[in-house]
Amino acid sequence: MTPPRRPLLRAIALAPLAAAMRPAAGRAQTQDLARPVPDAPTPILFVHGNGDHSALWMPTLWRFESNGWPRDRLHALDFTDPLARDDDAVPQPMRSSTDDALREITAEADALRRRTGAARIALVGNSRGGYPIRNLVQLNGGGPGVSHAVLCGTPNNGIYDWEQPAGREFNARSPFLRRLNGGESQVMEGTEFLTIRSDSNDLYAQPDGRYAGRPGTPTGVTFTSPELRGAKNVVLPGIDHRETAYSARAFREMFLFVAGREPDRLAVSPEPRPVLDGRVTGTPGGVQTNRPLPGAVVEVFRVDPETAARMGEAIHRRTTGEDGRWGPVTVAPDWCLEFVVAAPDHPITHTYRTPFPRSSAVVNLRPAPPPAQADRAAGGVVRFTRPRGYFGIPRDVVVLDGKEPTDVPRGVASGATTIARLPASELGRPVVGLFNEERVVARAWPIAENRVTVAELTW
Repeated sequence: MTPPRRPLLRAIALAPLAAAMRPAAGRAQTQDLARPVPDAPTPILFVHGNGDHSALWMPTLWRFESNGWPRDRLHALDFTDPLARDDDAVPQPMRSSTDDALREITAEADALRRRTGAARIALVGNSRGGYPIRNLVQLNGGGPGVSHAVLCGTPNNGIYDWEQPAGREFNARSPFLRRLNGGESQVMEGTEFLTIRSDSNDLYAQPDGRYAGRPGTPTGVTFTSPELRGAKNVVLPGIDHRETAYSARAFREMFLFVAGREPDRLAVSPEPRPVLDGRVTGTPGGVQTNRPLPGAVVEVFRVDPETAARMGEAIHRRTTGEDGRWGPVTVAPDWCLEFVVAAPDHPITHTYRTPFPRSSAVVNLRPAPPPAQADRAAGGVVRFTRPRGYFGIPRDVVVLDGKEPTDVPRGVASGATTIARLPASELGRPVVGLFNEERVVARAWPIAENRVTVAELTW
């Protein structure tokens, strides 16, 4: 191993990129404007974080495609059980260990190299997804097959440095992090490492233990926890934990690092007829898994962008098999959609989405968890959610049903869902969710029929 290199810390102050994060509304293109690339670029494997799934990478995949990256050289994996164990050494139902994650990323990386014929690939991980990347490259001989490792908001030096819980993989004192961080350098010679972090708005890189369940207790780590000795370390001011991976600002950094040039565009170039597909996965007992859910009936409706009223019969209907796949369905790049999932042992979930400008095979659908007791007295509930980032008030404009929510934490961006509860007499009207420049319109369904509405942001 070479002596440690001096970390490069680059604070980047970029102008707001909200308009660049999506295609211009109402201007559906009739052709794919993605820039062709003459030479096959490096295949990239994208790795999601704790409790998440591959769908979070969808806009990032679109942005790479819009800059000429062939779709067959981009792949986002799904860990079977994405939630970490409470103690890495103690088996826990439907939760994974660091060894489990290593086994699955190794298989996915090998498969991507075989499929593309590439000798080396790039690995890009968000949050916990950076741990198996480091585990593979640093401790398990994966470096020769990995050209670039990009770690986005990964708590490389821990979320906290406490005596307990000693076996939790996010603890700086855990055996796992001690193995990763025990050397003079925290990277491996021959693989280029990039870290992307926030300046102070990442809830998992905080000096106070509030977001680790111990408010007022020092965590023993700082805002710099995601950085690595020997890596290129980039700071993007103001971004939150998930935006370190899924934002346009993060995309620019990872593209520049892997491609060796600036991207031509941050906006997504629409396709004339996007094809959507994905899997339905379950949340048994409230535990988030990526295990396929067979026997789920999925319907897709085109809806009016202003009222969320259905525009005719379902454009697609399918019952999932053992693989959980619900598609494919062909749409237009300017259609707003309603996905209805009726799955065994889950509420019937109506999910409203803004247009899909490009094709995607990772439009994964998770039925909503059972309504909380506080929701059951309402006629209907609308869960306004942002999977690829958090609501940061006052950083962001967040309005649900004409009001700024009171259940979104102020200060550090840490809340990804806010709920509107409607009386039964108001179930027939539109409910608007506004996040900065993205607008989702939904309709609440009767909670007495075990139905839940989700208004899901794409950006």
